[in-house]
Amino acid sequence: MDPYAKDPYAKDPYEKTFPALPPAPGRGFAHTWWGHAWLRALEDSALDGQQVKQGRRYARSGAVGAVSVRPGGLTAVVRDPDGTAHRTDVLVQEFTEAEWDRLLGMAAAESGHIAALLDREVPPELAEDAAAAGVELLPGIGDLDPRCDCEEWDHCPHTAALCYQVARLLDEDPFVLLLLRGRAEAGLVAELEERSTAEAEAEVGSPDSAADVGVPASEVYAAASALPPLPPPARLPDAPGQPPTLDTESGTEPPGLDVDGVEFLAQAAAKQAYRLLAEALAPAHAERAPQPGPTLAQDAVRLTAEAHDLRVRSRLSAASDRDRAAMDRAVLAWGFGGAQAVAVLEEDWTPDRATLARARAALASARPDGAESRPDAGPDVDAPVLRRIRSRWTEPGGDRQLRLGRDGRWWPYRRSAHHWLPAGPPSTDPAAALAALDPEETV
Repeated sequence: MDPYAKDPYAKDPYEKTFPALPPAPGRGFAHTWWGHAWLRALEDSALDGQQVKQGRRYARSGAVGAVSVRPGGLTAVVRDPDGTAHRTDVLVQEFTEAEWDRLLGMAAAESGHIAALLDREVPPELAEDAAAAGVELLPGIGDLDPRCDCEEWDHCPHTAALCYQVARLLDEDPFVLLLLRGRAEAGLVAELEERSTAEAEAEVGSPDSAADVGVPASEVYAAASALPPLPPPARLPDAPGQPPTLDTESGTEPPGLDVDGVEFLAQAAAKQAYRLLAEALAPAHAERAPQPGPTLAQDAVRLTAEAHDLRVRSRLSAASDRDRAAMDRAVLAWGFGGAQAVAVLEEDWTPDRATLARARAALASARPDGAESRPDAGPDVDAPVLRRIRSRWTEPGGDRQLRLGRDGRWWPYRRSAHHWLPAGPPSTDPAAALAALDPEETV
């Protein structure tokens, strides 16, 4: 669909209106990389830089009224300093069906892309991959087509002011850009969910997924009589052993060796070995289902949680490809549930249809009216709407989220600034996990 060929004043069923933003004295109009890209499309296209500067002053003073966004265009009333009102439009090219298919295919293929969009962020990798496939997600030079009743043929102060104001909207909600390109948020999220589920099921059914079939149990039992008996269990020591200290007085240690770091790792290994031995010697240990051990990246979190030396913590963060903030979030998760909690924090996965059906049933039983998308702890509470993408159920526009672990447990999360943080231990009941996020329950 060509937005340059249609009536810019025609109403669209997908139109979304944002109330007028307050004046913004002394602040920038964009703080995200996609907001800056939007403004570059304006500033690099306008032939008259003075008009653009005047439009920036208009936007800063609060002269832009409510902004209506629809596929292919923006509309707002912008007032001159003397109060004269101007109907102002900026048109943007919509994507074709083929372009949408390529963009959604790339977004659904990466769980991080979907999670970022739901967190109101645009991954740079998504924009780069889309551009390589011939889909320009962000407008470039000449892509913002101005229309104003002041009859300027180029960007006038009114269209420039509208563009500056929309940069503020884009900072908070990149779905504004996707609506301009032709898709509303609800339908877009639903299609991403469907595509990601289909891709996950295709991976499960692929020949590679069954490559490691293991050894038949009958063969193992048949060979049991030929094996020697196991030795008696070891006795649990009273405490972890004390590892030897390094000889640092002879001056023979390799150059660059971090002595404190090596001694810390030795002590941490002794403590971990003691914990594992205690679990192995515990009553009924043989009857418990085996649990997968932590990955190297997850074990770095365990070590960081035990380390007190800032240098050791920094090296562990760098070795596991985490910055300090990411490691702090991982350590917080570790405290709620060890390696499984870190996996829920940092990994995303798509439940198969059977797992998804059980999850929906659990959510439905958590409220009396049986509505899957509105779990509630009681009949007198207005339950939040939760939208699912892969294994995460998020309150749109809110700060609460539930994450489903691969073991079927629900983990409560709360949004803090620009990140989701674990907010408590897991529960098999989603209502109990939501209760952990209730402000009245927070200590």
